[in-house]
Amino acid sequence: METLFDVENDVTSSNSTPGKGTLDGNILAWSVGIDFAIQWVVFAISALLKTEKFYDLTGSGTFILLAVLSLVLNGEYYVRQCVQTGLVVVWGLRLGIFLFSRVISAPDRRFDDAKKDPKVYFIYWTVQAVWIFATLVPTLMLNAETKDKSLGVRDYIGWSIWLIGFLMETISDIQKTIFKKNPDNAGKFINTGLWSISRHPNYFGEIVLWIGLWLSASSVMTDWDYFSVLSPIFVWLLISKISGIPILERQGMTKWGEDPDYLIYIKKVPVLIPFIGMKK
Repeated sequence: METLFDVENDVTSSNSTPGKGTLDGNILAWSVGIDFAIQWVVFAISALLKTEKFYDLTGSGTFILLAVLSLVLNGEYYVRQCVQTGLVVVWGLRLGIFLFSRVISAPDRRFDDAKKDPKVYFIYWTVQAVWIFATLVPTLMLNAETKDKSLGVRDYIGWSIWLIGFLMETISDIQKTIFKKNPDNAGKFINTGLWSISRHPNYFGEIVLWIGLWLSASSVMTDWDYFSVLSPIFVWLLISKISGIPILERQGMTKWGEDPDYLIYIKKVPVLIPFIGMKK
């Protein structure tokens, strides 16, 4: 029995290309190797120079490279694959340029201690390699497809979700940048705009946009492919439990923990999902 999400019709490619399983495995294997090689090479340079300035730029650049390379290696340029790859590139360029410009103007305090110890710093770069590959798995699997399906409901919903997440991440970054550039806000925390409905709206947007890309990619998934849903789940866990929010929440308490306004802010405004658990 067909459901709303099964309205797409199979359109088999006429090209004589390798089977999906073989091509999929090759692209995933190449992606893992390239991903870790890039992170470790740039780690060596960064550790030698004791700098964190290449970290985020390398991460976003690797996302773009692997997304485009997986599309080129397959040689099939179906609309779904091209749109998916294009959205990853747009996200990577925007975030990479933003983070690089930020770290050029001011040091990234996340690495104050780590970059002094090569062993610890190596872990940071390795975690980034894992993050890149795990996050990109649905896109890599999609770009390895040798068959096409006409666009359907899941694609349009997925791309719409991506747009919502992308806009939320972008707008919240812009709002915080403007807030920090105002001399009157020196030493203050931001609690306006999107930051008035979530303490980390940029991270929420990040999670949402990858959920959208998984949904679109799932249009051509079968059987075990659906386990790639672990990708956006991994992004959520990494951001909310390990490397993103926990670090910033600790830093916030260290900096403003004695400020009554900040204590009211964290009590009223949800840590991640806007409006969920907000108190008047």
